[in-house]
Amino acid sequence: MTGAVLLAGVLWVTGVFDQSSPVIDGTAAPQVIEVREVVTPADDQTSARTVARKVIPSIVTVDVGNDSNGTFERFGTGSGVVLRADGFIVTNQHVVAGAERVQVIFDSGRIYEAEIVGADERTDLAVVRIDATGLVPIELGTTDEAEIGQMAVAVGSPLGLEGGPSLTVGVISAFGRQVRTGSNTDDILFDMLQTDAPILQGSSGGALVDGQGRLLGITTAIGVSSAGPAGIGMAMPTEMVTRITDEIIETGGVAHAFLGVSLRNVFDVAADGAQVPAGAVISEFAVTPSAAEAAGLQPGDVVVGLDEQPVLISDDLISALRRMRVGETITLDVVRDAERLEITVVLGTRPDDL
Repeated sequence: MTGAVLLAGVLWVTGVFDQSSPVIDGTAAPQVIEVREVVTPADDQTSARTVARKVIPSIVTVDVGNDSNGTFERFGTGSGVVLRADGFIVTNQHVVAGAERVQVIFDSGRIYEAEIVGADERTDLAVVRIDATGLVPIELGTTDEAEIGQMAVAVGSPLGLEGGPSLTVGVISAFGRQVRTGSNTDDILFDMLQTDAPILQGSSGGALVDGQGRLLGITTAIGVSSAGPAGIGMAMPTEMVTRITDEIIETGGVAHAFLGVSLRNVFDVAADGAQVPAGAVISEFAVTPSAAEAAGLQPGDVVVGLDEQPVLISDDLISALRRMRVGETITLDVVRDAERLEITVVLGTRPDDL
């Protein structure tokens, strides 16, 4: 409820752009004393080849269309990532939105009819399922151990082209980005990964992986300015992907945890005059009754921690709550009238109109 827009614009990854040919440096050393094969994370070309062999079997093209007298008429295409061997595949909600029929195409050329299990507009994630077994699920990684500057590889199926998935290499550029996806104030994706690995058109719903081929996030959007694409790609972190897709698979839908407060940032002043982020102050209750009100929180309380993790700004609290389920119990560290308190809260359900 407090998001600030950090991009000049966001373009869903469904259009058409040209991609220049790659340049391969094949320069050899002038002398060879001993020849041996060395595979290390620092060798980007070797790592990229290893990632490709591992990840491509888990990447699919997701074609969406209408049914015309029993014939599939495609009107859009995106990408997907195999989550489970028994046919569950994650993609973007905006990829499958409005589709009467969905088809999934593997690198091998196999085509399956898919059903939409469920979708969540708030995180732009969806799950489809095909009637197949023995699929190769992607290995899950974690962003908790990731660092800015580490290798990141985007794998997707651009433009629905034949020939299998496409792979591009870059780094993780930033964490915790907010991405506005529409004109409404609630059309914001929180806690996004930013990468400079080119996310090609049609690759939305594909994978952003690390140098070992472990999933870091699902590619979702690219930044654009008035001059065109800005070389900024965004991905939903794997922790959120797991939380949302698990619930969709279990229930067919998603209920979002809700504290029920409006927040604003609060700052301390350092000795040198600098303003230092110091927590998220509760401005008011967003609804009444709410989980926050029931737990004894009050307007003016400053939230400085959640389950022993620091909260420096309101986005820290919002991002953490997005990863939690309705009914979970959390402990908030709160400052009230210079007194430090621990308050236990049972999270409620976010209303559909908020």
